[in-house]
Amino acid sequence: MENVLRPVAVLGSTLLLTLAVGWTVDRALRSVDARHPETPLWDLLRRCRLPLQVVLCTAILRGAFPTAHVAHGHPEAVGQVLTLALIAASAWLVVRVAAAVIDSSYARYAATARSVPKIRRLRTQVTLIQRVFTAVVGVIAVASMLFTFPEMRTLGASVLASAGIIGIVAGVAAQSTLSNLFAGLQIAFGDMVRIGDTVVVDGEWGEVEEITLTFLSVRTWDERRITMPVSYFTSKPFENWSRGDPRMTGTVFLHLDHSAPVDLMRKRLLEILEQSPEWDRRAWGLVVIDSTPTTIQVRALLTAKDAGDIFTLRCIVREQLVDWIRCDHPYALPRISTAPAPGIRHEGVSRDAAPMPEAKDLGPGPGAR
Repeated sequence: MENVLRPVAVLGSTLLLTLAVGWTVDRALRSVDARHPETPLWDLLRRCRLPLQVVLCTAILRGAFPTAHVAHGHPEAVGQVLTLALIAASAWLVVRVAAAVIDSSYARYAATARSVPKIRRLRTQVTLIQRVFTAVVGVIAVASMLFTFPEMRTLGASVLASAGIIGIVAGVAAQSTLSNLFAGLQIAFGDMVRIGDTVVVDGEWGEVEEITLTFLSVRTWDERRITMPVSYFTSKPFENWSRGDPRMTGTVFLHLDHSAPVDLMRKRLLEILEQSPEWDRRAWGLVVIDSTPTTIQVRALLTAKDAGDIFTLRCIVREQLVDWIRCDHPYALPRISTAPAPGIRHEGVSRDAAPMPEAKDLGPGPGAR
């Protein structure tokens, strides 16, 4: 009877103690968070309740199972399993606590900072630092698990003796992986590209959605994801439209007839911009930048606060200007002349012959509506 009651008592008391400690810690954190709502750390630390309970439960069982006589004939195996579980749970708890501290620091800075580029830079750095810390903790935890086996301790001495050769071989074999790893750290602290930046890579326009230690994901305007190694951004040129000041200047080009009313187009452009919320009112203009024997090229200049607004504003201006010209000034649209030019002689007609009559223009005149 005692062989049954003792294990049940140990397991039951362990579970009750674990649940009680978890509930107490959670209530304490909730109380502190209510008194200090300006600090999000206490609410974030409540996420650590489950790994804390796992650590506490495995630690108590690791120390109490020999007296409970749970594993008859296999105490070493049970102790080894509990030790591995304790190491894994401890690593989980450390990662959760570190994530809560990092997220709290970022949230407090983002709530008070006014510079959006600085907030995005800190977000990128915090994300990569958190990933590096998680990877380091994971490696240490795995190494600690391996060294709990006596065979691995003996093997460790010979491995450390040949660490130089192994390091060289591993460095050559993982050259591309290591280059991406160092490129990720360079991006994080070199401030070349940040999460949320608008970039153009390989002719594709999009927004940086995720940055890891090895790859970077760009979400394009049509919701595709382009994934590329982070070493691309340290070895090849790319456009970053959000670095520094995100404000942009855009242009709209139109090919029109020489009779186009440029002054009226300029007034119409200003009316369109004043009705568009995307225009930031920094600058605007309309000029003729080129002339050919058949058309003139008109450039409309406009500004907006970021890349998304400038694209929308360019589409609005182009559409409304073309519609205004088509409805109010159709003579200004580019035309292809099919009538013979004045002064041209037909073949076989002498130079002294009377000139050909001028072709009548049956189209609408400059004053037509």
